[in-house]
Amino acid sequence: MKIDKLKNQIPKNITVVAVSKRKSNKEILEVYNTNHKDFGENRVQELIVKNNDLPNDIRWHMIGKLQRNKVKFIAPFIHLIHSVDSYKLLLEIEKQAKKNQRVINILLQIKISNDESKSGLSFDETQNILNNHEQINIKIIGLMGMGSLDMNKNENEFIEISNFYQKSKDRFNFKYLSLGMSGDYNLAIENNSNMIRVGSLIFGERN
Repeated sequence: MKIDKLKNQIPKNITVVAVSKRKSNKEILEVYNTNHKDFGENRVQELIVKNNDLPNDIRWHMIGKLQRNKVKFIAPFIHLIHSVDSYKLLLEIEKQAKKNQRVINILLQIKISNDESKSGLSFDETQNILNNHEQINIKIIGLMGMGSLDMNKNENEFIEISNFYQKSKDRFNFKYLSLGMSGDYNLAIENNSNMIRVGSLIFGERN
């Protein structure tokens, strides 16, 4: 499924982040040339190289786990960091954003799955950050979640984070609920996701 076909099958208000990790510049440009600008990477070094080599109007999304000591490398250009999974990381992003004299948009990643491979904040930790953060060089514009590898569990997980999002979005001026990937994006959209992270349906299965 190519990007245009995917976009034709989903509501117009859904932002599609094309997950381009381990994809070549040529493959990314093929998607970019369909007037698509949002691309997601999960490795800082690969993201830096692609940002240097590819058109400067691409909106780069950091969707993978981000180490605090690597924030400084992406702070000058990153469009949106999805994977803010700790208060310490949030503070580091604030520090590097201030150094670069810009405001960095972030999502708070909530741990909705029991899978050990998934990280994230608890709902209580998320609420505490939302209630108390005073940083001025970051802007929390929504929430992100990653469903279980066991697709049968995803619906309850998606419902839980969606309910939290719906209760919080007006108070905190949220813009995005980033939820859903190639295998579960339809279910995510049914549960109020308005940003999906899709790789294989756009670029094909990875080798």
